Amino acid sequence: MNNLLIETRLFEGRVNEDDSGRTIVKGILQRAGAENQNGRIYPKPILMREAKKYETLIKERRALGELDHPDSSVINLKNVSHNVREIHWDGDDLVGTVEILPTPSGNILKELLKAGILLGISSRGMGSVEPLSGGKVQVGEDFELIGWDFVSNPSTHGAFMTPMNESVNKGVQGEVCNEWCKAQDMMREIITEIS
Repeated sequence: MNNLLIETRLFEGRVNEDDSGRTIVKGILQRAGAENQNGRIYPKPILMREAKKYETLIKERRALGELDHPDSSVINLKNVSHNVREIHWDGDDLVGTVEILPTPSGNILKELLKAGILLGISSRGMGSVEPLSGGKVQVGEDFELIGWDFVSNPSTHGAFMTPMNESVNKGVQGEVCNEWCKAQDMMREIITEIS
């Protein structure tokens, strides 16, 4: 039986703008062969196969992802925040370049990253799992990658992205709110503008 499988990691990478002013982030999207916090392991041959298929979406500029994980296998266009531009392997790490889109969700994502908020990147796919010893499971041969979404809480160790050019004001010592309130205020302003 195929289930919706979600693999999340902190997205550790760099944030910058390309020549056209688009916000670009780079970092590790997924790690093969390593147990995540859900006790799930993604074998490298399966991830390599799915990454190769995903490259078609990248070439067609349809490698879209959402801000937060939906409970669906369908990419919901009204929640799209980014487009994956390229992926490549670095050892067991699948590394990618992601363009943040000027959509409502993309604008929220961009402002969170600019504020220095650590976010996770999370794969979404369909497939089954096979039990291993110690309560771990391995993703089965029927796994199909849907894409990657940005989330607040990753399950894979070290899957956060950090800004390359951090321009965050560290605030006055003793200030209780600091960057968290700034991020909340930015999100509130963006959501208010959208409504």
